[in-house]
Amino acid sequence: MTFVSKCAVLLSAAMTLMSAGASAATPDANFQLAPAIKAQAAAKTKPTFVVSYHDPALSVAAPMRKGVGLAAKELNVNAVFTGPVGGGAEKQVAELENWITKGVDGIAVSSSSTDALAPVINKAIAAGIPVVTFNTDNPASHRLSFVGQDLAYSGVVMGDTLVKHMGQKGKVLVFTVDAAAEWSKDREKGLRQSLAKYPNIAIVGLVNTSNEPQQIYAAIENAMLAHQDVTGIVSLDCCSFPAIGQYLQRNSLAGKIPVVGSDLLPQTKDLIKGGALTATISQNPQRQGHDAVVVLNQIFTGAKMPDSHTDTGVQVIDRASVDQHAAE
Repeated sequence: MTFVSKCAVLLSAAMTLMSAGASAATPDANFQLAPAIKAQAAAKTKPTFVVSYHDPALSVAAPMRKGVGLAAKELNVNAVFTGPVGGGAEKQVAELENWITKGVDGIAVSSSSTDALAPVINKAIAAGIPVVTFNTDNPASHRLSFVGQDLAYSGVVMGDTLVKHMGQKGKVLVFTVDAAAEWSKDREKGLRQSLAKYPNIAIVGLVNTSNEPQQIYAAIENAMLAHQDVTGIVSLDCCSFPAIGQYLQRNSLAGKIPVVGSDLLPQTKDLIKGGALTATISQNPQRQGHDAVVVLNQIFTGAKMPDSHTDTGVQVIDRASVDQHAAE
């Protein structure tokens, strides 16, 4: 199977990454459960929670779905993992509107677009349906809590990891499938913060690859030809990352240029094992799905109001440790 066909199922207009701005959101301090939901909780009726991921066709959605299922069994709740296959903010909004109309006891959302999803999140909150965000935060909304990685900090860790392997001087190329997205800007901010500590390191390009597999590879190829003296590479996302490894393999550069990226897709794992990619930053997607259901259940049962942010952590995985981790 070609690189393009392998990657086709991994990409969508909305990406697998989360926005770090958890603290920027403004939860509704006066939120009250809808009377019908409150009555169900008092009667100890089994609740139904909807976990809406922005593209369940992405590889990283599989461990999220598994986490949701595990939490549902542990807590004895109904939890539906859903979302628009192939992505699309309009489709996700329409799907959530339908769930609100049907009536559910809680919603967890990974937003394909902050601006597009904020109104429907706020609509559910106003109707007394608890909403939390997971994987990708929505700082423009009144969501009650966020379950996911601190993305800005993960960018810092990316930079620190690159320096560990590259040294304290050199030229760095940065790739992203969507430079305008909040998750990309936050992660880039953390990366620049890390590399700014080293006056002899320069970022020579921020390359926006788009999210179509052939375009990703072409953008990488063009950038590498334009910067043949690059000594370090960072991918801010899950899906340009393995494409970089493929390019390096094909051009006899595998192992010669340190490359740090995000997530542990199956192909990423193989490329780390083979030495074409150096290290990845995992955001624990299974825990993100699991804990999103846990937080919704806490709100439903009245056990506690959740913290504003449940941090699923930053884990560096390299060639020495990659066999200890399952692909995401």
